[in-house]
Amino acid sequence: MTSSPLQPAAWRMALWGAAVVLLLLPWVAMQFTTEVSWDLGDFVVFGAMLAIAGGALEGIVRLTPHRRARLWAAAAVALVFLLIWAELAVGIFG
Repeated sequence: MTSSPLQPAAWRMALWGAAVVLLLLPWVAMQFTTEVSWDLGDFVVFGAMLAIAGGALEGIVRLTPHRRARLWAAAAVALVFLLIWAELAVGIFG
C-alpha cells in the first residue's frame, strides 16, 4: 500500500485549510473592490461545493491505496468542481 507523503493529520489540515482560504478569498476581495459582489447565498453554495469536493478527496485518499489512482480521481473531482463553478458563474453550458 502506497502511503501519502504527508501524515494523515497533515494532509487533512492542508485540505480543509485550503478550503477555508478559498472560501475567504471572495470576502477579502469584496473589501478592496466592487467587482466582487457576493451575497450570503453565494458563500453558502461555494461552501457546500468545497465541502462536497473536500469530502470526496478525503474519501479518495482513504479508500484508494494507489497513488496514480488517487491522482486521477482527484483530477476528476477538481474538473467537476471547476465545471460546476464555471456554470454557476457564467453559464457555459446553457
